[in-house]
Amino acid sequence: MLTNTITPPGAPGIAPRWTSSSKSGVGTAAGRGSRVWFTISHGILNEIYAPRLDTACIRDFGFIVTAENYFSEEKRETEQTITMMEDGVPAFRLVNTARDGRYRISKTILSDPDREVVLQEIMFEALKGAVGAYALHALVAPHLVNAGANNTAWYGDYKGHGMLFAQGRGTALAVASSVPWLARSAGYVGFSDGWQTLSRGEGLRPEYIRAENGNVALSGTLDIAAGDGRALLAIGFGAQPEEAAFRSLISLERGLETTLRRFSAGWRGWQDCLLPLDEPHAPSEINRYRVSTAVLETHRDAASGAVIASLSIPWGSSKSDDDLGGYHLVWPRDLAQIAGGLIAAGAPDHAKSVLEYLVAVQEADGHWLQNSWLDGRAYWQGVQLDETAFPILLYDMLLRSGAMKQADIARHAAMIEAAAGYIVRNGPATPQDRWEEDAGYSPFTLAAEITALLAAADAMEAAGKAAKAGYLREVADGWNEQIEGWTYVVDTVLSRKLGIEGYYIRIGNPQSSGKSDERKLVPIRNRSDGNAALEADLLVSPDALALVRFGLRSPHDPRIVNTVAAIDAVLKRELPAGPYWYRYNDDGYGEHAGGEPFDGSGIGRLWPLLTGERAHYELAAGRFEEARRLLHTLEAAASPSGLLPEQIWDSADIPGRELFLGCPSGSAMPLAWAHAEHIKLLRSLRDKTVFDMPPQARSRYLLNKPPPAPVCWRRASRIATIANGRLLRLELLEEARVHWSTDDWATVVDTDTKPTGLGTHICDIATRALKRGAVIRFTFFWTARNRWEGADFEVEITA
Repeated sequence: MLTNTITPPGAPGIAPRWTSSSKSGVGTAAGRGSRVWFTISHGILNEIYAPRLDTACIRDFGFIVTAENYFSEEKRETEQTITMMEDGVPAFRLVNTARDGRYRISKTILSDPDREVVLQEIMFEALKGAVGAYALHALVAPHLVNAGANNTAWYGDYKGHGMLFAQGRGTALAVASSVPWLARSAGYVGFSDGWQTLSRGEGLRPEYIRAENGNVALSGTLDIAAGDGRALLAIGFGAQPEEAAFRSLISLERGLETTLRRFSAGWRGWQDCLLPLDEPHAPSEINRYRVSTAVLETHRDAASGAVIASLSIPWGSSKSDDDLGGYHLVWPRDLAQIAGGLIAAGAPDHAKSVLEYLVAVQEADGHWLQNSWLDGRAYWQGVQLDETAFPILLYDMLLRSGAMKQADIARHAAMIEAAAGYIVRNGPATPQDRWEEDAGYSPFTLAAEITALLAAADAMEAAGKAAKAGYLREVADGWNEQIEGWTYVVDTVLSRKLGIEGYYIRIGNPQSSGKSDERKLVPIRNRSDGNAALEADLLVSPDALALVRFGLRSPHDPRIVNTVAAIDAVLKRELPAGPYWYRYNDDGYGEHAGGEPFDGSGIGRLWPLLTGERAHYELAAGRFEEARRLLHTLEAAASPSGLLPEQIWDSADIPGRELFLGCPSGSAMPLAWAHAEHIKLLRSLRDKTVFDMPPQARSRYLLNKPPPAPVCWRRASRIATIANGRLLRLELLEEARVHWSTDDWATVVDTDTKPTGLGTHICDIATRALKRGAVIRFTFFWTARNRWEGADFEVEITA
């Protein structure tokens, strides 16, 4: 027994950091028996999440190789390859070969289908000299839970088995090995951890038994000679150290072969139930469809139905504990897009579980949070109206897929009614666009809102609520009619330069009544100067293509064709693999010019999922070969293991920062939304139609023409004029008596508003008898509050 124990120096350690966001592998077991998810990057295990998909428990778990006068860290000093064990089964084989040619470490990594344990079998080979001349050291960085600070690490025994332990915030981990530990230690990162002592030539310090309440690390030297260079390691998680140790030991005793057989069978069973959307590929090539389906399912929490955006933390190596969430959070928009990918792949039951989750976390007023933890707790506080529209559209897609039974339809009516009511009361301008930045009239958000209202109208009609259905269709029709007034500009500097009439802009002024002279400067977020702004008329985005994707405008509409020309002139970038697009001009969400990580400011880079969205536009326009070409361009942005990133690098190579033209940047990889777009594009190409286009808008606005809708006046969207003969609708958020006149108050009419049942109150005023130039003046007496508005408003009659 060791008696000369020493408290490791350097408490509490350096400020903790996460690790690379560019993952090369992500995995979990299929089914609900195990609640652990793992990630891989640079040849080693990265974040492992347990027992929840949104709780990271380690930073990384890798190896250091030493010999006489030799120190090598595998994640930094090896060439690495990674392959899936088989198509669509996210267990991985890794081969890490030292660049100096001295050793090779081969690994098989997977999780136990029955418990919260990740296994990695390693094989160490000496390529120069004998195995006995080397020492192999495991290095584990606990981050329990979602934080590197205030962790406690130690080594000890469980039932006579030597293990490494850590504990923090109600969760513990234990690492067990099939071969003996020759030495173990615990220390504070940057001072007394194993990396430090090994790099200084001191070996591990067994007297460092326990490091408390800090940024800590665990190390253990493996007796690789005892296993002929081979060892099986298990890292388990539990509420107590003993529980984690027990789980690790059970998995270790079962062994790799049996566990891999069960793991693979579970995944094969799920993949075999999917639609065969696989593209032809050589046996040695990646089956990209099965990579995408595995990514979506790996990001899904089977118990709750939730799906997180990414098992990564963007620019994680520069992020500390102040970024607890990263992308392992739930965004309703991403969630619905991912569910659409699951439906496209033939997994409607899993998409249905997403809808059930959304119902459970809907806010009392009908909307959804910008993003949240799995249990619905808010992370960020913004409101994006497309995120309230998408759950309605997901319901409608599931209904059309045949996944909804009659009981489901009745059960979801309340959710749909509440969400539609929130959109009606708070739209059409959104507090934030889909890029989570600016308020105003966004073509993308408008497209989502309008189609959601039409889908909600169908649901209300099916529920026997015909009046609400009619009202929702009138609101949708009115908003659809005003899209151009809010977001289409003509005769701008850019349009004149391109020789086009005009184009849809990224975001319109939320206070605008549709007059171009009311458009203002739009703040450009995430720019280093903090005050960057661009005239709204000059800000373009591929978001406008949603008007086609959602069925509101024809792909051949001259305004859409003009907008495509503007998008391509400003945002398109041709790379060797094909064209990619930026989110909008002067975007600041990306690395700095020199490749430094985004730190609140930077330069926006190319988004591969926008290539997928463009492919859907081309398919809608009937250009199938171009859509297929763009599919391959989208796929070319993936990592060698087939994972699609959020962004790709668009400048000259910077090898020191691992940034290479056309390859994943440091933002996030994989992005589940991008993989969902990939699956939907494969389905759309197979069907030769846009898979997720809602039919309601296309039928109502492209194939038919609805009757003129009332022209609405709202406090947040005040119209100044109305054409003679159109019905003026005053739309309010509480009951009132409308006091109005058409002859400058010579005569007055008092009309009580009528409740719509969706939180709005309306008063309709006919204009047919009024002549051009006549003015309708009105004010309000708020009956519930028993007071007058105290101001007059007016709308002028035009021809």
